[in-house]
Amino acid sequence: MNKFNRGLFALVLLISSFSFLHAEYLYKDEVLFNPQLTQDVEKLGKELHDKTGIVLRLVVIKEFDQNQTIVDYEKELMKGFKEPTILLTFSELNQKVDILCRPESLYKYFDKKQILSPTASSAQALFMALFFSANFDDFKNNLADYGGSIIPLLAEKSKGGETVQKYSAALFNGYADIADQVAASKGIKLENGVGNTNRYAMEIIKTIFYLIVLYGLYLYIKRKIYIKKSKNEKE
Repeated sequence: MNKFNRGLFALVLLISSFSFLHAEYLYKDEVLFNPQLTQDVEKLGKELHDKTGIVLRLVVIKEFDQNQTIVDYEKELMKGFKEPTILLTFSELNQKVDILCRPESLYKYFDKKQILSPTASSAQALFMALFFSANFDDFKNNLADYGGSIIPLLAEKSKGGETVQKYSAALFNGYADIADQVAASKGIKLENGVGNTNRYAMEIIKTIFYLIVLYGLYLYIKRKIYIKKSKNEKE
């Protein structure tokens, strides 16, 4: 590597390090170190702040202290912020994700339960309701609990270095979901927002998949009943 290339590399590294140190909306990152994610979060976070006065911060940590919950960690962090703030926090080793708002009135601008739902689509919710409900109340709750934009992606299997990319995609998906909902609640359009296009497309794909699974299960049960019935008639 010649002197020019070494100097250019050092300059790029310096600029990248400077960007990480001065990231305002990707407030803390101990895991990802993804320049594209930093850029996307900073652009979207700044636009949301400029248009609404609300600061949406993403915090990614390796692990919180022993005997400390993720909410305890968020509350301690929140003490340093003066502006209306929404914190989206993820701890890698604890495998915990949460959203905390100060003031609490900010919760009215987005659906926390939906964003943190472990179920992505309505078809998946139906599947979970049918096979994992203990009673009718559970069935109704499971049926209504879907639309998760973070946890379903975090739960997907990955290999080696793909894990960091999975975290980046899941957390930006959730970050953008919060930003879009806050903006929509205030009647504002975000130029850097993701919108509902990808979410609807994913839901259609997942719906088709689970309908196929349910249809396959129906055929399997139907065949079992037919075989049992035929056996009884022969006897």
